[in-house]
Amino acid sequence: MVKRIISIILLVFLLCLSFSLTLSAEELPDPEFDLEAKSAVLMEAKSGKVIYEKNAHEELPPASITKTMTLLLTMEAIDEGKANLDEAVTTSEYAAGMGGSQIWLEPGEEMKLEEMIKAIAIVSANDACVAVAEHLYGTEEVFVNAMNEKADELGLDDTHFVNTNGLPVEDSDKRGNYTSAHDVGVMSRELVTKYPQVLDYTKIWIDHLRDGDSFLRNTNNLVRFYKGADGLKTGHTSQAGFGVVATAERKGLRFIAVVMKEETSDTRFKEAGELLSYGFSIYRSVPVIQKGEVAIDEVEIYKGKNPKVKAVARKDLTAAVIKGNEGNLKRQILVKEDLTAPLKRGEKIGELRVLSDGQKIASVDLVANREVQKGNIIQVIIQLLKKFLLNIVNVFN
Repeated sequence: MVKRIISIILLVFLLCLSFSLTLSAEELPDPEFDLEAKSAVLMEAKSGKVIYEKNAHEELPPASITKTMTLLLTMEAIDEGKANLDEAVTTSEYAAGMGGSQIWLEPGEEMKLEEMIKAIAIVSANDACVAVAEHLYGTEEVFVNAMNEKADELGLDDTHFVNTNGLPVEDSDKRGNYTSAHDVGVMSRELVTKYPQVLDYTKIWIDHLRDGDSFLRNTNNLVRFYKGADGLKTGHTSQAGFGVVATAERKGLRFIAVVMKEETSDTRFKEAGELLSYGFSIYRSVPVIQKGEVAIDEVEIYKGKNPKVKAVARKDLTAAVIKGNEGNLKRQILVKEDLTAPLKRGEKIGELRVLSDGQKIASVDLVANREVQKGNIIQVIIQLLKKFLLNIVNVFN
């Protein structure tokens, strides 16, 4: 009788355990995808963590996804002061002769650099890519060399470019541009995290050029039909199939999804959307610090008059973390060594990092909350004397 009761209790326990495990599995999103894409990647943008991949390092022709790198070098040139949005870009005969997607630039036609960027970002204009490359680097060939140098700098081992726009090469014996879903994810992350202003163009659904005479409609349907989508680039040729690198942001979370070599245009948008949705379903955004918030109350600036400043966050910082792992986050604060006056207000003096399992997943610059002027000789001597006495005290302690 006792054995029978024990057996019944054990059976009930196992049934309850089975039900509990089934319920937990249903509550968690399924990480498995049956994608038609030849190659795919899902990446969390802030940390660069790859959440999902399929044949991620397979070398494939990217078609117009190439323009992600073209836009990266363009935005870099603007950021470094080598170009500005209002300057005129003159179209060469060579640039005007590009086929495929274009805005039908005429030889000698001038457009502002910003208008050329719109043409590249919205309608994937091949002619505008070459015009911008020639404007910034003299020739497309030199610009392409810079694209490959940037690829090397970013560690893109699966990537090589021969042109700025992804058009197939005329010589069938020569290999055109090639890259991988992984490398596209990395270059896209570099673009949207370092130069987020590019999203002001890639998120545009409808626009015009030439005083309204040229109609622009985004080739990326996700910016119109997927919540939070604001980029980034589509691609298609007969050899490459259909591809897209898509990015979206919701509540401080940003993901990058890459799908390559799809059979149809609709499938690329559907599957990229599924990848993005998976990211949003398993992650949450954790606020870390707000812009201007004090991270360190007192940082001493050597040779400074009134040498102590506060280290404050340059901008808001959030961390993307898998739901349920919020308690694993740790802060790490680094301060630059030998900070010396004069120091400008807003100048970087350190960094606040967010770590998860010892890995950096987010960071923000810490800057001085005020200006520090250089002190006179007496103030510097007093500061050195204080430092000397403090070191003596520390030795005896």
